[in-house]
Amino acid sequence: MNKSFFTLLITTILIYSCKKNSISYFDQVPPSNKQQLFAPSLVNTDSIELNVVFNATSTEMFFSRIVDRSFVIHHTELIDGKWSTIKPIQMYPDSIAISVACDPTITQDGKTMYFLGVDPKNYTNNVTPDKLYTIPPDIYMSKKVNGKWQLAKKVEFSISTEYLESYPVVVADGSIYFQSNRPNNGERKRSTYRAQYLGNDKFDTPVIVNSKEHNLVYYVSPNEDYAITKDNKKFKIAYKKDGMWTPSKEIPLNYEKDLVYTCPYMSSDEKYFIFSTRYYNPLKKGWVGVEKGEVYWVSSDIMFNSDKN
Repeated sequence: MNKSFFTLLITTILIYSCKKNSISYFDQVPPSNKQQLFAPSLVNTDSIELNVVFNATSTEMFFSRIVDRSFVIHHTELIDGKWSTIKPIQMYPDSIAISVACDPTITQDGKTMYFLGVDPKNYTNNVTPDKLYTIPPDIYMSKKVNGKWQLAKKVEFSISTEYLESYPVVVADGSIYFQSNRPNNGERKRSTYRAQYLGNDKFDTPVIVNSKEHNLVYYVSPNEDYAITKDNKKFKIAYKKDGMWTPSKEIPLNYEKDLVYTCPYMSSDEKYFIFSTRYYNPLKKGWVGVEKGEVYWVSSDIMFNSDKN
């Protein structure tokens, strides 16, 4: 009798634990090895969306949406087992009518967000989109205080400079990877940098990431054992061995030639690969010509089902 009761108790605890620790993806049917739209009508709408990421516990989701010519980060939180209504996060003062906030990345404690932003001091509220999108972006930071994301501030030198900085990715120890076209050894080309976190929102001098192929890095796993790059408009994955990145291997998606693939991200349980696509009007250049932006997800088996060697 006691043994039966004990067995029932353990089974109940295990079932409850599994439910408690399971990750919710808006009741979607998990994708197979063929990419599918992520959260249609919630994330993917008639607007242009990109950059879906979660916090480390998968209890808060973020993505970017273009609203009235502004790039606006939106989010939703998992509260008592239900996702809250998706809402925008205000990153700049009310006086800023048009703004840029995209490519969010969240620290492991869920309390700090870094993102790509454009300094409002470099333009006026009547700026045209084609002009706004040519201003070199910087890396910005927002803190979550008492459950609310605060107005952002620029992460100062040596992260943000007069040159272009983009695609921030924060890893487990708080360090940041990002892209920049700042001068290096007399050359000025876009490269990937890593800035070691020193604590108290301070970083060491960024250093260029060593890569055998010199591809730009768009995502790095929290423990920095693999990175996602792009080559010939396709995603590739590389693994770190002995402090160096191995030659990268193409991620076998169903690539369409008219789309730009970007914003790669791995779910915290590493079960799903999430990415964005953009379609450009061939008669227009840059973000002004983007007519469609969507977010997809696919099983990570397509990446991890073979040896890492």
